[in-house]
Amino acid sequence: MYIDNSEKEKNERRLRHLIIGRVGILTVFLAVTVLIDIFEPVYFISPSIFWLLYSIIGLMYLLSLFYAYMLRKEYLFVFNVYLQLSMDVALVTFLVYLTGSIGSNYSLLYTLIIIYSVIFIGRNGGLVFASISSIAYGTLLDLEYSRIIPTIYAVGRDYSVTSGDVFVRIIVHIVSFYVLAFLASIVVEQEKKTRSLLEEKESAFNQLDLLFRSIIESVDTGVMTVNLQGRIKTFNRAAEEITGFQLKEIENRRIEEIFPQFSPFFDQKNAEISKNRRELIIYGQNNKKVHLGCSLSPLKDRHGRQIGHILIFQDLTEIKLMEDNLEKSKRLALIGEMAAGLAHEMRNPLASITGSIQLLGQTTNLEETDRRLMQIILRGKDQLDNFVRDFLLLAKPIPLIREVVDVNEVADETLEQLAVSPESKIQVKVLKIFSSGNYAFANRDQIRHIIQNLVLNAMQAIDDHGTVSVEIKTVKLEDRKSYAEIKITDDGCGIEDKDIHRVFEPFFTNKEKGTGLGLAIVSRIVDGYGGKIRIVSRVDQGTSITVWLPDKPK
Repeated sequence: MYIDNSEKEKNERRLRHLIIGRVGILTVFLAVTVLIDIFEPVYFISPSIFWLLYSIIGLMYLLSLFYAYMLRKEYLFVFNVYLQLSMDVALVTFLVYLTGSIGSNYSLLYTLIIIYSVIFIGRNGGLVFASISSIAYGTLLDLEYSRIIPTIYAVGRDYSVTSGDVFVRIIVHIVSFYVLAFLASIVVEQEKKTRSLLEEKESAFNQLDLLFRSIIESVDTGVMTVNLQGRIKTFNRAAEEITGFQLKEIENRRIEEIFPQFSPFFDQKNAEISKNRRELIIYGQNNKKVHLGCSLSPLKDRHGRQIGHILIFQDLTEIKLMEDNLEKSKRLALIGEMAAGLAHEMRNPLASITGSIQLLGQTTNLEETDRRLMQIILRGKDQLDNFVRDFLLLAKPIPLIREVVDVNEVADETLEQLAVSPESKIQVKVLKIFSSGNYAFANRDQIRHIIQNLVLNAMQAIDDHGTVSVEIKTVKLEDRKSYAEIKITDDGCGIEDKDIHRVFEPFFTNKEKGTGLGLAIVSRIVDGYGGKIRIVSRVDQGTSITVWLPDKPK
């Protein structure tokens, strides 16, 4: 007989409970028998009967141990069921015989055996044990009526019933046994069908729920549900990645407590506005600033009643950064157009001024006052010339011809030139920390501009004595590509938080004599090579600017 695994597991559990229940009943029966034997002896029962009872109870205990042992043998499950049911039929038959056979009410216990035989082994099993119970009960009554077996009463009993009474009694029991087996099988089969249908529905629901969760967890859009009390109930994988919070950290917490920036969405006054898509900035885990595009929708049950809210949001930080870069590129393009005309218009007059001043300087009887004025004019001319040069460099496109450049060598040359430059500060110490073998695939002159501008900026940030360190090494970043890392650190005045995101903008400067083009040129060159730049600064503690340049073509 085939029994599916799930049904077999349930039957094994039921069979275990049946064994335990049988042991409990035997224990109660043993206690009652002992009390009757000791305190209230029944004189019409032979004393030998008690010893027979004790023997049978002991045998049933041993059989219960044997049943429990066979539970470990899965292949003996069906045999174990048949053995237990058969022994139960024998025990009930003995109990009926012990309590008066045809007059015993314990024949009703046969019905229990038939019922759980149907539960364990189905309709056929119920019919089998209905037949076994009928045979056992009918044989007992026939044998006792024919006086083939004696009565167990000490005094004896005159059998005053007729053969017709015995026959009717047997027929009634047989019919009731089979009817009970049939009805029980209908009920059990219907229960199995209902349970199977329920399991199918649960399985379909679980699969649908799994599909829904898989879809929600697979999308790159953050999805968060909030109940009507404002407590967070669900938070998908994308939402965790965008905000940095895990569901277990924020589940059942109020949304205003975790994301106060979302509060306007749940304001009844802004209900209509909240239905439309909005953009806002939140602060995620570790106070990370995230730019989001959000929309809010009502969460309803199957009856259409609102039970919460669904908040859908996307990370727009990269898009905003691209928009800023695009705007920056537009500004640089405009600067490039201006630079071409400006250079032409300024350099010719500057050349004329330079030539004229040099000719005037050759006059032999030139007074000292005139000579100083000429030097002032020449210094002003040099400042304008440097400004035009930087302006052109900012607008100049990245050279198409590139080569593998030894960054250490370029840095050494640049620092040597800065050491004798009038812009260098004598009281500032420059510390070099170079590892060996650092190369970048770029233009040599532009790498020199990067180092020169960064080191000059660092020196200018130091008011008095201080140190500027130049560290160069090769690293691998998140994209698993190698880069030449140039890190310039100073212990100067630092940059305020409100200004740090503007330092790479053209013409932004806090220095009295600065043009605001140095860091803009560095950023322009680094972006052109597909590199990266990062600035970290604290007021009165110093600034660190790190540049990463690719060491090979992309």
